[in-house]
Amino acid sequence: MEIKRLWNMPCGLASLEEIFRTEHGAVLQCSNKNCYWLEFAGDCTPFKVADFLNFRKQVDDIAIDELLSESALSADLTILMPFRSQRCFVLNVTEVLKLKELMQGAKFMMELPGVIKDCLKVSSLQRFNSQH
Repeated sequence: MEIKRLWNMPCGLASLEEIFRTEHGAVLQCSNKNCYWLEFAGDCTPFKVADFLNFRKQVDDIAIDELLSESALSADLTILMPFRSQRCFVLNVTEVLKLKELMQGAKFMMELPGVIKDCLKVSSLQRFNSQH
């Protein structure tokens, strides 16, 4: 999505920080409104924090192997309806894979500062214990 389209978001471009991006979309965080924006399949969808985490879990829980092994015609599509959202995602297997990649990357980037902080605590604690 072009940066120009982001100006239409009620949060404003200045308050949006990109969490993770692939060639198929992005996850952005708004510090002003404490929310997330999902840019995917040509549209942007806002989420409250808890709703975004719930949606991320819904995406994580999609079993790709079951989608591929199911013979029914309806198995080719996955429908996701995020809580408190006007958007409905109707995704084929390829789109599910793209969304999974995007959401997993965003999850990693969101958790990374905590992991680094924990590593630094352990490192400084080890240094402190070795000096005493």
